[in-house]
Amino acid sequence: MNQTLQAAFEYVEKYGFSVIPIKPGDKRPLVKWEEFQKRKPTRTEMMSWWASNPKANIGIVTGEISNLFVVDFDKYAQDYDDEKAREIIPDSTITPTATTPRGGQHLYFNNPAGNDYSIKARILPGIDYRGNGGFVVAPPSVNGNGKPYAWVEGLGLDVPRADLPDSLTLILNNAVSYNKGVVRNEPYNSLQSLQMFTEGRRDEDLFHTANCLTKGGMPEAEQSQILERIILSWGENPDAKWIQDKIQSAMKRSARKERRISEEIREWIFLTEGYFFLTDAYKDLQILTKEEKNTAYVAINRLQTEGIIQKYGNKRGCYEIVRKLDENVIDIFAADNKPLPVKLPLDVHDLVKIMPKNIIILAGEVNAGKSAYLLNLAAINMRKFETVYFSSEMGGAELKERLQNFDFPLENWRDVKFIERASDFSTAIRPEGLNIIDFLEIHDEFYKVGALIKDIFDKLTTGLAVIAIQKNKGRDEGLGGQRSLEKPRLYMAMEPGKLKIVKAKNWLNPTMNPNGMCMEFKLAKGCYFKGTGTWRREESF
Repeated sequence: MNQTLQAAFEYVEKYGFSVIPIKPGDKRPLVKWEEFQKRKPTRTEMMSWWASNPKANIGIVTGEISNLFVVDFDKYAQDYDDEKAREIIPDSTITPTATTPRGGQHLYFNNPAGNDYSIKARILPGIDYRGNGGFVVAPPSVNGNGKPYAWVEGLGLDVPRADLPDSLTLILNNAVSYNKGVVRNEPYNSLQSLQMFTEGRRDEDLFHTANCLTKGGMPEAEQSQILERIILSWGENPDAKWIQDKIQSAMKRSARKERRISEEIREWIFLTEGYFFLTDAYKDLQILTKEEKNTAYVAINRLQTEGIIQKYGNKRGCYEIVRKLDENVIDIFAADNKPLPVKLPLDVHDLVKIMPKNIIILAGEVNAGKSAYLLNLAAINMRKFETVYFSSEMGGAELKERLQNFDFPLENWRDVKFIERASDFSTAIRPEGLNIIDFLEIHDEFYKVGALIKDIFDKLTTGLAVIAIQKNKGRDEGLGGQRSLEKPRLYMAMEPGKLKIVKAKNWLNPTMNPNGMCMEFKLAKGCYFKGTGTWRREESF
């Protein structure tokens, strides 16, 4: 079943949402959807929508019909302030959260009963909301570049939706009043327009003040004096314990943020092959604010002091991991440099040499034929190698149906060991065998794909691993980008009807460079590959 349609069924039937189909790439509904603000679609309606538009995205209707209110953080907005955003929705808020293709976040809350909240952009810079009369594009939808909306790990829809924080409700109420013409503040100034330290928000405002003072580096004793004077201005006697609690909370929050960024930087570096740029870490880890970048830079300097990394070349912000001299020594005299007698569908082996301990990547679009290619690979090599086929998507019944399409008895497939597995492949591969992984799944933190491939490489001895990964339309690299290109000696990109050699390190003929060569093919019954021409340069197509 279409994955997006299956998700639409679940949103309606399990979570009680109203959904609509969205045109891929431009966020416009494909149906007149006003009625679905008052009723939920039937299964028959949804099947009809996706039958007509198989690539449609999912829109979840917000507001009363779905008991859903969504806050949209666009972290790449020019004047977005992450610190101010966290004042509105504290770090401690636990509610279902989805990442957007731009790197922002959609936070899913219960819809406040009896409110006038509809939809509004920029209640603060980079912050929008959607309530009654709105909708939000939901996972597993993708944008026009094929980048996905995805649930944040550990915060899928099975986490209960939270109610709106009081700090956000104050701003929303002010924004609603503004829309009705009661007040004349610009939306950006709505937070400042609220009188600070009034009843109901004193605790929050004291914490905000302590946060600002902590960020500025003010000593605890001086912070305490300022908070005391604020409380005296209310005509109240300062509560020393209350003041100390605010200061300690602010200091713990600052230390926690610094520790989190430092840990993420350290983990990211150890997943890197070769040299790296600090700006790449910012991009992968979504380190956006000046404060976060300063913390990251301090972490980099600490790793340099510890001798873990060092500057690379003369490029600003470029580093490499310091390699220890006691690493494994390669015995070139004992190494067997005979190519493996492996055959590849569409005769790729006529262009490249496959050596022991090689990684081969097949990066393919959805429905391009990756599984069919890998099954053919198993079929033509299963008598020569211990062949293990790891399947992350097909169960026994579906796999059997596919195998029965081949022009030899099902019994012959006993030479292949089929294993259902979707993760931790490095613990299960055969070091001396032909390991076929269909496919390596990764849903977020795509930069980690390089480390997953390296873990598999480290377990190989004289064997081979052929790994399928997803790729977006129009790109040669699979998910993980350049990280997925680091370890493979052969890297192929597949789209419907066409296979391209993106990277080939070992040429069979020293005078014929296979990099960038392509072949068109036809695929029948999900198993029969047939080249429709010869291998030639992509520009000749």
